[in-house]
Amino acid sequence: MISPLLNEPALIVENNIRTLVIADIHLGIEWELYHSGISIPSQVEKRTARIMEYISKAAAFLKNLAGFAPVDIVPGNHDGDIEELIPENVTMHSMRGFVLDSAGYFHGHTWPDADLLSVSHVIMSHNHPAIRLTDALGHGVSEPVWIRTRFIEKAIREHYGKIEDWRDPEVVIMPAFNELSGGIPFNESIHEELLGPIFANHAIELEKARAFLLDGTDIGTIEGIKKLGITRVRRKYRKKSIASS
Repeated sequence: MISPLLNEPALIVENNIRTLVIADIHLGIEWELYHSGISIPSQVEKRTARIMEYISKAAAFLKNLAGFAPVDIVPGNHDGDIEELIPENVTMHSMRGFVLDSAGYFHGHTWPDADLLSVSHVIMSHNHPAIRLTDALGHGVSEPVWIRTRFIEKAIREHYGKIEDWRDPEVVIMPAFNELSGGIPFNESIHEELLGPIFANHAIELEKARAFLLDGTDIGTIEGIKKLGITRVRRKYRKKSIASS
């Protein structure tokens, strides 16, 4: 069972265990913004408190734990040498992801491990999905969203070759936990403008993907949202070479 927390960019995944999932924390982004001329006090303590509040909402997950829960990390594209910083009670996985309790997890800046194709649900991040709504005067409002979609089997098989146990998993793309990270409006994007090799290689469904606001509102498919007339006209895409690692 996959259940987003209401009005929060966090997810509960429950099968035999209950797991809290957050993505794109971007600790230290305040320092990056400072060097760009924007001064913002550190939000690390605030975000830590938010995470602990999320955990308290899933009491069963902490029933037999004292203090912090076990932590699993899938490194992202900003996490070079992170393994040198993590404490002993944190498990570091490959950047290609891992399977835990029948659900697959990967960040999205690489192809997922083939094992993730053999579960029913795959959870990824990296693109900070959002929907931008634009009025007739050109004023736009961007809202973070959850995206639920699927891989495109043909493109997946072209990359992986023989797949022992293809389960056609549902893919859940998480909004960024760090509100300073911004978002990519999926309703104004095409595959080549989104991040990661599975988008660059058209290996994931975009137009039929469904978007959900953080309050749970189903706002329809990306294709349907584009037809509502609230999507800004996208600039013409210029073809370029894309490396898929």
